[in-house]
Amino acid sequence: MDEKLVVVGRIAGLYGIKGWVKVISYTEPRNNILGYRPWYLERGGSVEQVDPAAGRCQGKGLITQVAGIEDRGEAAGLIGANILVNRDLFAPAGRNEYYWRDLVGLRVTTADGGELGVVDSLLETGANDVLVLQGERRRLIPFVVDDIVKCVDLKAGTIIVDWDPDF
Repeated sequence: MDEKLVVVGRIAGLYGIKGWVKVISYTEPRNNILGYRPWYLERGGSVEQVDPAAGRCQGKGLITQVAGIEDRGEAAGLIGANILVNRDLFAPAGRNEYYWRDLVGLRVTTADGGELGVVDSLLETGANDVLVLQGERRRLIPFVVDDIVKCVDLKAGTIIVDWDPDF
């Protein structure tokens, strides 16, 4: 799969009889996913380029119709597919803002060089995001820039934090 393709959502179910599908968006705000073109659907180990012909917010979710899919039976084959878009479509991150995808895989150390682990994933808690580290043990570190996260160096692949290694 192309390294520039990023998972931004998933097709979760069917909506109606005319080929529309329910979409779970990982974008913020969630309806940003509808503005990206083209989409790439990943299913069964293959990736196929598609065009979301129409889409809208529906209740607390999103629905879309993929060009060329016009009935419920055809749409059923899309359920479970990951939705990917080209990373080049993303707006540049602002100062002290980062795309989660860019943080995954970075090595996390304390200011004095103590190794804490590698970012495995992130969690959204409402108050702040949390780095999930894998190392000699699993750690959860709040992603609070300046207070806890002192430096993110994407080029060097590191994050320096003010964090007690024993915690």
